[in-house]
Amino acid sequence: MIVLTVLSGATAMVQKTRHPRASQPRPEPPSAEAILAVEKRLSDLGYWTGPVDGKTDPALRHALIAFQKATGRKTTGLVSEEELTALNAAEKLLPLETGYSHVEVDLSRQLLFLVDAAGTVSKILPVSSGNGKLFTEDGWTRRAVTPTGRFKVQRKLIGWRKSPLGELYYPNYILSGVAIHGNPAVPVRPASHGCIRIPMFAAKDFSELTPVGTVVLVYEKSLPTRPDQAPKP
Repeated sequence: MIVLTVLSGATAMVQKTRHPRASQPRPEPPSAEAILAVEKRLSDLGYWTGPVDGKTDPALRHALIAFQKATGRKTTGLVSEEELTALNAAEKLLPLETGYSHVEVDLSRQLLFLVDAAGTVSKILPVSSGNGKLFTEDGWTRRAVTPTGRFKVQRKLIGWRKSPLGELYYPNYILSGVAIHGNPAVPVRPASHGCIRIPMFAAKDFSELTPVGTVVLVYEKSLPTRPDQAPKP
């Protein structure tokens, strides 16, 4: 509340009065058992958690964010009883195509995952793709858009690669300069110049799992997460 006090000589002074805030109890941190249960359930559903060891590391946080993206939940990355309840009720994701091993990138939900020949989805990661804004590189102004379509891993590099637009970790190029690569910043929204960013912890392993020639499907369409919701052939 602001109180205006009029003083002699027509001088005014603004005083701020503060009311003490009622102390808000801090939420209890999740127990080790809750963390392990969330991590195990995420892993069972195909999310890339890293070792299931009950530790609150970046891999667990990114796996939980991927689940929250997939199910339309608030993307907090925080372990809670509420998230565990949602996880226990969740079904595995469905791929766009089956019958062969490939990678799918769902831009609508900002997710990447591997699909095996049996149609099983695994290694689900959150991604950050092109933000749609204009940018200029080498005198050429264009929009930061991640292309959609059917691609293949054309070439890849080991470790870091410095580009005019930033550094890429274990880049896997699918079209010209567009790559799937590790980046320290993978926000929950599209933020790149067109590349597909994945969390650092998974970049090296992802590159090893996707040899040159691996098919990569990039699309906007979101798919149902329950088999009984899948479109009929």
